[in-house]
Amino acid sequence: MKMNSIQFYEPLNIKYEETEIKDPKEGEVQVKIMAALTCGTDVKTYKRGHPVLIKKIPSGFGHEFAGIITKIGKNTAGFNIGDRVAAANSAPCGKCFFCRRGEYNLCENLEFLNGAYAEYINIPKSIVKRNLLHMPEDLSFERAAFAEPLANVVHGIEKTGIKEGQTVGVVGLGPIGLMFCRLSKMKGARVIAAGRNPLKLEAAKDFGLADEVVDLKKYKNPEKIFIDFSDEKKGLDVAVECVGLPEIWERMFTFVRKGGTVHLFGGCKEGTSISIDTKRLHYDEIKVLSIFHHTPLYFREAFRLIYEEKLPVEKLITDTYPLERTEEALIKHMNGKALKVLIKP
Repeated sequence: MKMNSIQFYEPLNIKYEETEIKDPKEGEVQVKIMAALTCGTDVKTYKRGHPVLIKKIPSGFGHEFAGIITKIGKNTAGFNIGDRVAAANSAPCGKCFFCRRGEYNLCENLEFLNGAYAEYINIPKSIVKRNLLHMPEDLSFERAAFAEPLANVVHGIEKTGIKEGQTVGVVGLGPIGLMFCRLSKMKGARVIAAGRNPLKLEAAKDFGLADEVVDLKKYKNPEKIFIDFSDEKKGLDVAVECVGLPEIWERMFTFVRKGGTVHLFGGCKEGTSISIDTKRLHYDEIKVLSIFHHTPLYFREAFRLIYEEKLPVEKLITDTYPLERTEEALIKHMNGKALKVLIKP
């Protein structure tokens, strides 16, 4: 069977071309993709490749999507042709050291799914079993495609333990940072958001509902603004980094109060390091947290929030492109001129 897809050949070299799609194997399902979204991870993959997601060349990529089942492999229970579904981009094995302890996001055999920038995709057996969800008829494919990225934020919010009345600072206003703002507000927190991009700063108000928004291009040393925002000017209860740069990781410790929490959510490049004042860390009892990825539990919780319209994720879609314009969409995302681009094969 032939289909159109986007294939990654090397950094900054992707092609829209006709490729083969095999019939689904035992336990697998084939999905016709109705909506896919651009993502920061996909932009990084486009720019420099990816050690986990790109296993061979050429390779499909893209991982946030929803669609309709068109074929089913043998012994695949619970799904039928014509079902509307949303899939996570991974699934834990359920058997390793970490899975046995309920730390599914740290699974030693975590299987990732890549290839959503295409007309069809085959969903591996492990994801069908643990992370493929039926979609209600009244849920749009565009909204359902947000379940995977939102699941990461739901995981992060829950592990951070944000409470009503706390002051929370979010630095980095891509879709992940914006969802951190919105979910923090849903927890009853007061939120100050900081970034550089005018489009994202506006979204922090409109979508994130931030109480205060800081343009970091105007304030090179924003510490005082964060401190002044906090209760009694003691420092934030929680500071969340959603950029993934070591130099910003370090600065997050200057925003929080004694006993506060620094959440280093943005992943940095392997081999980088940071310096922390150990006196500040120890004697001020600063809690440091770093949450990776999501679990089946948080994927389902994100899906529920979207279906129950707890947050208007569709506001994060700034453009809609056909599959053949995926590279243009990624470049627009990379240049900060889009939050999310909806790809419709």
